[in-house]
Amino acid sequence: MKRWLATVVILLILFAIVGVLGLSMRFPVRYLEIIEEHAGDIDPSWILAVIMAESSFRPEAESHRGAQGLMQLMPATAEDIARRMGKTDFDPETIWIPEVNIAMGSFYLNWLLERFGSLDLAIAAYNAGMGNVSRWLQDPEVSSDGQTLTNIPFNETANYVRRVRFNQQIYAIILRFTGRLNRGGV
Repeated sequence: MKRWLATVVILLILFAIVGVLGLSMRFPVRYLEIIEEHAGDIDPSWILAVIMAESSFRPEAESHRGAQGLMQLMPATAEDIARRMGKTDFDPETIWIPEVNIAMGSFYLNWLLERFGSLDLAIAAYNAGMGNVSRWLQDPEVSSDGQTLTNIPFNETANYVRRVRFNQQIYAIILRFTGRLNRGGV
């Protein structure tokens, strides 16, 4: 009986390891040191989740709308972020450099979190824009309390928020299982 139980435990551990390794292949953990450096108040698993949703970790990614790099920053948004970060000599071409893109995207997410007070709202604003989220919070059909969204009017943004949440849960598991950081941020 003890041998059978030991075999079952070993098999369960092996299945867990194989499962996490499979997740790690589908959900790569890249640029973690840069992410940790710039995460601010946000747990790195959320930034990994945004990068996965935005570019699948392709630093050369460019959307049909012109969003650029790992965190898919629009040029005008990057200029605004650079100004908020106090970078007076910002060169728009540097947005393609992973360290710059992650620093700016993480700064922007932290700024949105501070502005809206909720990571869900910050993620929605990252995708749909601050103006849209601010308008949605004023609309009683979309927000019953002016602080949370009951539903998100843009399907693309609703799907984006769900995808980032899902990605974050996977990244939290991977980071915990592999002994990589979980700083306890938002």
